[in-house]
Amino acid sequence: MEESRRTEQVVLLQSLKRLIVSFVCCLPLSLLGLLLMLLLIYNSFSAFSLHLDIKTSNYIHFSLPIKSTLPPDHHHQFLHHHPSLSSTSSSKSDSSLLLAVKETSLGFVQKQNVSLTKPERRRRKHKRGNQLTPAMTQKPQGKSRHIFKTRIKSFLSKSSCEFLFFMIWISSIESFGERERFTIESLFKSHPNSCLILVSNSLDCGRGTLILKPFTDKGLKVLAIKPDFTYIFKDTLAEKWFERLKKGMFSPGVIPLEQNLSNILRLVLLYKFGGIYLDTDVIILKPLTNLHNVIGAQTVDPVTRKWSRLNNAVLIFDKNHPLLKSFIDEFSRTFNGNKWGHNGPYLVSRVVARFNVSSSSSDMRFSVLPPSAFYPVDWTRISGFYRASVNEREADWSRKRLMHLRKHSLAVHLWNRESKNLRIEEGSIIQKLMSDSCIFCNSSFLH
Repeated sequence: MEESRRTEQVVLLQSLKRLIVSFVCCLPLSLLGLLLMLLLIYNSFSAFSLHLDIKTSNYIHFSLPIKSTLPPDHHHQFLHHHPSLSSTSSSKSDSSLLLAVKETSLGFVQKQNVSLTKPERRRRKHKRGNQLTPAMTQKPQGKSRHIFKTRIKSFLSKSSCEFLFFMIWISSIESFGERERFTIESLFKSHPNSCLILVSNSLDCGRGTLILKPFTDKGLKVLAIKPDFTYIFKDTLAEKWFERLKKGMFSPGVIPLEQNLSNILRLVLLYKFGGIYLDTDVIILKPLTNLHNVIGAQTVDPVTRKWSRLNNAVLIFDKNHPLLKSFIDEFSRTFNGNKWGHNGPYLVSRVVARFNVSSSSSDMRFSVLPPSAFYPVDWTRISGFYRASVNEREADWSRKRLMHLRKHSLAVHLWNRESKNLRIEEGSIIQKLMSDSCIFCNSSFLH
């Protein structure tokens, strides 16, 4: 019996040894399997996260810097078009498009080649970062249009506007600075009983109300409102153009889409409401309310003395004016997002050039004002208006130039791209013009 017990112990010991040996031998394989499992889980999680980022990137606004590919002589117009309904979600569908294209600085992505695989298209979309999102392409609810329409009509009915002004601001609220506020200031200096509708996503909020509060506290009539493109473009060719844009039926091109949205928006607003459109880098020197149906020339041919290019930074037109309809139709039919100015200054120039000045223009009931009216200084020379005189020769030139401006000019376009970083020196032409046009004349911007 004792021998049997020993035998059992020997068998048990051998079994234990085999178990230990098997465990030791299998341990590396077990660890390897565990490691592989962890790697698989990690890889799956990473892939899921990438897919989630691609999906959600449609709803995220990027703010990546972009280097312009435009030639230097074309940069001066880019900051012209830097212009929200309440913050309710009902207006997000179309108005979010206007804000998104500015805050996403890469521009809208071109329609992808159908031969690409779905993952490749996703990666390209994620890389480019600017698409027409579902929120942008959904048709706005009736409530959105009702709110926009109601707010506009309520503002106009309560304000008893002597004249109606429009501005557009598509940039962020942080970039709405002293220069833009002074444009509003100069506007109300010459037109205290007029109304200003500032079409902007970013300014139609509590912070925007605080920015405009100095004006409203003085009883000046200004409204910041988010645009409802579907409502604004309705019953014009711009409506079909915008629908095709949202559906991705054509490429918006390399020119920032917000610039072209501003180009068409100003035309349709004036066509629907009538009034005066101003870029936010214009100083008003004299009242404009005696003008009707005018556009300004930017340059004149030195030989023929006839205009060679018009500009759309200042537009003054009656409601339903046929020339505005021609502008809108031209924009919608010939849109090209790859040529600078094609849908803006060049558009108005090419349409007006089709009319014979002696006959058709009278039928269309419009006038072309000389460069001295709104564009008295070329964009290449605007820096000279910001500098103080350093000698008697410069002082004499400055006095004569200032006298000419005060006598012949109605406004001065500042070519924001070229002048936004310039310091206004004491005694400069700009400083004196701004002193003439200020409401808050103790502003640090003037000193």
